[in-house]
Amino acid sequence: MNLTDKERTLLQDQKSHEKICVQKYKDYANLASDQQLKEIFNRNGQTEQEHLNTINQLLNGQIPNMNQQRKSGSNQQAQQQMQQQQTNNFQIQSNLTNNQFQDQNLCTDMLMTEKYVSSSYNTAIFEFVDTNARQALNHIQKEEQ
Repeated sequence: MNLTDKERTLLQDQKSHEKICVQKYKDYANLASDQQLKEIFNRNGQTEQEHLNTINQLLNGQIPNMNQQRKSGSNQQAQQQMQQQQTNNFQIQSNLTNNQFQDQNLCTDMLMTEKYVSSSYNTAIFEFVDTNARQALNHIQKEEQ
């Protein structure tokens, strides 16, 4: 697969976004005080690493085999759990300990990051000529939502 300059630039941007997500999830899993939240961050970090691997394959001119990719259900479930955790944290904000407040901030930051990354895929998908590349990016974008 040959990439245009614009496609390569868009993929480089997405690669940068995915690297940041992987690092944030790793760091936040270590910072979180709630064990369930640590597990959610670790699972989401693994999904983001898969996204990064897919982007790297595209940059190398390879078409990723999307049948080998994880299904989006587990990532969506983890994000729903994270959103529920955030909702619970907001509801008890007046009684938060420092650790709980930190966990709330970690969730809020990751949700904002995921929303930004997801929206950047909305733009990138339509810039690609190759149908397989668009499908790979669409797969990632669905998991980002």
